[in-house]
Amino acid sequence: MTQASITVVERADIRYLLRLADSCLVLSQRLGEWCGHAPILEEDLALTNMALDLLGQARGVLTRVGQLNGAAGGSVYDEDQLAFLRDERQYLNPVLMELPRGDFAFTQLRNLMVSSWLLLLWQRLQASSDAEIAAIAEKALKEARYHQQHAADWVLRLGDGTEESARRCREALDQLWPYVGELFSDDDADAAAQASGLGPAWSTLKGDWLAQLDEVLAAAKLARPKDSAHVFSGRRGVHSEHMGHMLATLQYLQRAYPGGRW
Repeated sequence: MTQASITVVERADIRYLLRLADSCLVLSQRLGEWCGHAPILEEDLALTNMALDLLGQARGVLTRVGQLNGAAGGSVYDEDQLAFLRDERQYLNPVLMELPRGDFAFTQLRNLMVSSWLLLLWQRLQASSDAEIAAIAEKALKEARYHQQHAADWVLRLGDGTEESARRCREALDQLWPYVGELFSDDDADAAAQASGLGPAWSTLKGDWLAQLDEVLAAAKLARPKDSAHVFSGRRGVHSEHMGHMLATLQYLQRAYPGGRW
């Protein structure tokens, strides 16, 4: 017998927070894939620790989502149920986070993009009208600041490094850039979060994010690609072909052994 899927209440605040929690959860899974494969031992440990930081952030927000789901008339889910027992279309992370890990340059550039974005988001969420989210943000902000600095250091080293490392950075930047627009797209959940004080509309982060990123790219002698007109739809549950494969790995034990405990 396999574990049945769960669904959450369709409400703006739940959607807003799930997008944040799933962003951290899915990128954590991707970074965890580097364990034992990084180019140096120190980086193996660093990437694994960052994956654990993101997992901790996801756990906190998912726990709050489970409580809000109960208050909205649904079941009160715990963090494990929300992490492992939703179908693919119920995950609301931007597609950028689910892309395969790529090479080391790809990973560090994605880390730079996402950690810079999370840094700005956690800063704003410290003033959230939801006291629990504000408390999570206060702790997460310190972690995001380290993640951003770590990624920036590596992008500078690789972009302004050897001919090959610079080439790999340019290729990774071109591959990643079409997915960036989704980090700053808005809908009714963003409008409701901003109106209630739960959190900022994602579009309001774009100016500061670009300023931070441009500073690092200029120092690394990398050029920002042209913006893509297409905006991906992971925030609405429409994912790439990579998401299902990742979820099969993420969910296997919980699905195969319902309610299993270590």
